[in-house]
Amino acid sequence: MITADLKRLGLQPGQRLLDIGCGSGRHTCEAYRLKGVVAVGADLNSTDLKQARERLEFHDRLGEHGGGCWCLSTADVRRLPFPDASFHAVICSEVMEHIPEHHRAADELVRVLKPGGHLVISVPRYFPERICWGLSREYHQANQGHVRIYRKKALIGMIEHTGLTLYRFHYAHSLHTPYWWLKCLVGPTRTDSTAVNLYHRFLTWDILHHPRLTRQLDRLLNPILGKSLVLYFRKPR
Repeated sequence: MITADLKRLGLQPGQRLLDIGCGSGRHTCEAYRLKGVVAVGADLNSTDLKQARERLEFHDRLGEHGGGCWCLSTADVRRLPFPDASFHAVICSEVMEHIPEHHRAADELVRVLKPGGHLVISVPRYFPERICWGLSREYHQANQGHVRIYRKKALIGMIEHTGLTLYRFHYAHSLHTPYWWLKCLVGPTRTDSTAVNLYHRFLTWDILHHPRLTRQLDRLLNPILGKSLVLYFRKPR
């Protein structure tokens, strides 16, 4: 499930992209597909990093990459182990809502970004997320915990305060929003709900096969029901 549109970043061969909080490597693998790009995935979770490595090695075996290279690192977004201005682009997808010290994390994202580089941040959108919190007291503690709900204006203001400029935003994954509402309604940690499991099977099928009908439906509904808010910033040269 790809949230950020990496092709819009205009990365050139040899340039470096950091996917911080990479999880199982969805955006790291997508960056590895770009021509000649150096894709760096970083996360604190060793299990997720193992899955990311397996996915990247699978792409290597199939030759499904842009001819660049990849590496993985254990890293905390609040204390990134990279020098200043190390990356031409930084992706931070569905991470900031988990971080109590989010101002410190934002400063680190900007620090490792080169002048003229792109920062892409995605977080759960306010309206769908607020409903999830309302339906379930457990929700914000499950799935590694959500410590806050962002309003778009407040998040943009926090990042622009570091000196970056917003140049684009969009919403993503509208078809996932009802799934999370349903999951919160029955209990976010339950695994025996037939309705939730059937919806999950549908989403998995959709991600694997990318049928045109659901892609069009997702784009149509994103402005209204999009689960994620995706923000694109640029650092001054």
